[in-house]
Amino acid sequence: MSRRLLPVLLSLGLTGLVCLGVFGVIGCGEGSSSAPDTQASIKVSEVGQKCLDCHREYTPNIVLDWEGSVHATVEVDCSSCHGADHTSSADIHEVKTVTADTCAVCHQTQFDQFSKGKHALAWASMKAMPTTHWKPMELIDGMKGCGGCHKLGLKSEEEIRELKAQGSNHGFASCDACHTRHTFSVKEAREPEACATCHMGFDHPQWEMYSTSKHGVRHALKRDGKLPESAAAPTCQTCHMIDGDHEVRTAWGFLAVRTDGLAPYPGEDEEWWKDRVTILQALGVLDPEGKPTARLDVVAAADVARLTKESFDHEREKMLGVCSDCHSDAFAQGELEKGDQIIRQIDRLMAEAITIIAGLYKDGVLEKPENYAYPFPDLLTFHDSPTPIENRLFTMHLKHRMRAFQGTFHANPDYALWYGWSEMQQDLTEIKAMAEEMRARHAQGSQ
Repeated sequence: MSRRLLPVLLSLGLTGLVCLGVFGVIGCGEGSSSAPDTQASIKVSEVGQKCLDCHREYTPNIVLDWEGSVHATVEVDCSSCHGADHTSSADIHEVKTVTADTCAVCHQTQFDQFSKGKHALAWASMKAMPTTHWKPMELIDGMKGCGGCHKLGLKSEEEIRELKAQGSNHGFASCDACHTRHTFSVKEAREPEACATCHMGFDHPQWEMYSTSKHGVRHALKRDGKLPESAAAPTCQTCHMIDGDHEVRTAWGFLAVRTDGLAPYPGEDEEWWKDRVTILQALGVLDPEGKPTARLDVVAAADVARLTKESFDHEREKMLGVCSDCHSDAFAQGELEKGDQIIRQIDRLMAEAITIIAGLYKDGVLEKPENYAYPFPDLLTFHDSPTPIENRLFTMHLKHRMRAFQGTFHANPDYALWYGWSEMQQDLTEIKAMAEEMRARHAQGSQ
């Protein structure tokens, strides 16, 4: 902590620390994220004033954003986060890179919560994908594709140096993915739109699902004044950031797979477990013989799945508690179990499709690509898979399967049925037809 910041933080006390606004979703009230009433409320150091004087000319909107922030009222200015070594266009390289550790100086609790959650592992999970490095730099490290959202994951100093050397100089703070620069607004981060940039589209259209669900519609109507302030209208944060906790986890994880020591859960349907083994094989965490691979360690490190019954049950109990704030315990339990059973149903479809393509490899109809560890479909190659039939399998898995179970849990009937289940049925039909045609051609070529 800098010497200049220490007296400021001591003078603020606990309430001030909670309400600074970079991370805080809790305890600040409506006024905590509103703009200062007058210019007289802005407090800035002598060094910070020099920054403002220059940047009013070169980046005026950044200055305006800061002036509308809580930071501006407590003398947390440019130099507090960026340092004081940069004084002109000739020494821009002296600007201190802002990371989540910078925010942690004032927001340690929120930083600790975030560090334990899946968002902190976003960068690591993206880098763990086997064909990520095949993409154009601009889409990954340049933050115009996967990296544009996954950049909120924590990074090592070495990774940041490499990114800066490639021309990516900003966006390493993690916190600023939701509390965007330079207002760092609590109020902004509390709204579901704060989640929409990343949680939308091809593989995880949670924004589209939520905003057109009854939950999302009620929130919109309440904000427009059509429903009373007392109306229950949950947001993403209500369910996934309980009491402002920045950890953010779900029971099923991103890919809706789970295992407890590579065995079925107690009392679990045996056929479902076999289907899930097939899916785990196609994800490469089990080999074609069902034995763990090195990729399992990567999946565990990136925390994209619940690997123990205890971790699954812990997250399920948290969600049940949230649902029960508005619904009866029986209703909440029943609805979440419907989601579980939808996953069982779609895993049956998915496993059948995987098995068909695995059979093509086994029978020599498909040849193992050099980058595959095994003669078996690899779902984590994404659209870099080598054949059209495997591309169809990838779409079935990461687009339609995701929509089926996410649509169910997000209370969106259309996504669960038409964009999810029905599309998977069509995928399976096409895969069967393509496989039959491929086998016929292979048989003719062998004669």
